Amino acid sequence: MNLCHPMSLRTFTWTSPELTAKEILPALEKAIPLDLIEQSIAESHSLEGRRRRLPTSLVVALVIAMNIWSNDNLVDVLKNLVSGLEGQWIRLSQRWQVPSKSSISEARSRVGPQVMSRLFNHVAQPLASEQTPGAFLQGLRMMAVDGSSFDLPDTDENARVFGYPGSRRGTRAAFPKARLVVLVEAGTHLICDALLCPYRIGERRRVLQLLRSVGPEMLLMWDRGLHSFKMVYATLNQGAHYLGRVPANVKFEPVKYLSDGSYLSWINPDRKSRKKGATRLQVRVIEYQVEAEGEHQTYRLITDLLDIERFPALLLATEYHQRWEVENTLDELKTHLNGRKVPIRSKHPRAVVQEVYGWLLSHWAIRSLMFQAAQAANLPPLRLSFSGSLRVLRRAVNHFQSAQPHELPLLPIGSSLKLAI
Repeated sequence: MNLCHPMSLRTFTWTSPELTAKEILPALEKAIPLDLIEQSIAESHSLEGRRRRLPTSLVVALVIAMNIWSNDNLVDVLKNLVSGLEGQWIRLSQRWQVPSKSSISEARSRVGPQVMSRLFNHVAQPLASEQTPGAFLQGLRMMAVDGSSFDLPDTDENARVFGYPGSRRGTRAAFPKARLVVLVEAGTHLICDALLCPYRIGERRRVLQLLRSVGPEMLLMWDRGLHSFKMVYATLNQGAHYLGRVPANVKFEPVKYLSDGSYLSWINPDRKSRKKGATRLQVRVIEYQVEAEGEHQTYRLITDLLDIERFPALLLATEYHQRWEVENTLDELKTHLNGRKVPIRSKHPRAVVQEVYGWLLSHWAIRSLMFQAAQAANLPPLRLSFSGSLRVLRRAVNHFQSAQPHELPLLPIGSSLKLAI
């Protein structure tokens, strides 16, 4: 008697799922809309001509995620990105083979840097309203500009394009450096515009280009290292107001003293500006002292805000120190979001540009979601912890992937980030 019956096995085959940013980044969709990703890909002509395991939209997601998991290698970053989808794939008899490091590098090279810079330019903008605490001064949106530099991998290509910082004769710096200048909304820490350049190009020259993103009803603040007639002239040409610190060696002759202790004077054009027809401009000068560690430090500010009733000297002197929010923003970018000794991984200049704009986009995504969370909880955006929000976002990426579409409305952005307060 035959007691053994052959077991019939269901045919089992693996099919590879097609991945796009839509499946990978649902947790970030409010900060970086998927239609803007697709638009940036189309505008930069980066769409792949055939089906690939690493389509362009997935590479865009990877370049952003490189900074969310900054201490992981690229293969592990990719694994982190798809880990929330693995349960669905098993149920659907699907399997996605993680590409090798060389395949990822090849895909990044194919996509290029332009799609990332276009995407950043599409999404980056001020978000605060007049109800956002600390974001406006008497109806003027407070903005700040500053710059920073950072090390790059020491390769011949990076050195040729970005250059080394100066060093003693007969010596050379350990790493090439790049320079980044940023325009920041002071009340939210959102980077609203940015430019990357070789180290040899000074901050003053590049910051002038950021003025393309300032306009009426804005108050632009800068530190003494960025003071120049060109900054004042260009800011006014954009219809914006300014409040800038002046170096100690720059003198202003008082023309008229005002009742709040400030005085009126003139700022004269530099030689190049004079040749182009520029004439002197009236400025209001505010001088005050700040006591720190038993010592008094003198500050001098200039502004075009001449109404001393609406903008008294004490108010402007107090609010100018919001300019330091741009320093805190750069600290978030370089220390809390990245934190590696050499923050950039890429060994080729085009990949450096791509990675830096991915870096900016990841900071934008976190700060944008923090703004929305603060708004929902009726809190100042700067009350939320940046590093805490980053940890929440790392967890949220996979949770949002494993949720069903009809469940996503049950996970509002505000409630998911309240843990970071």
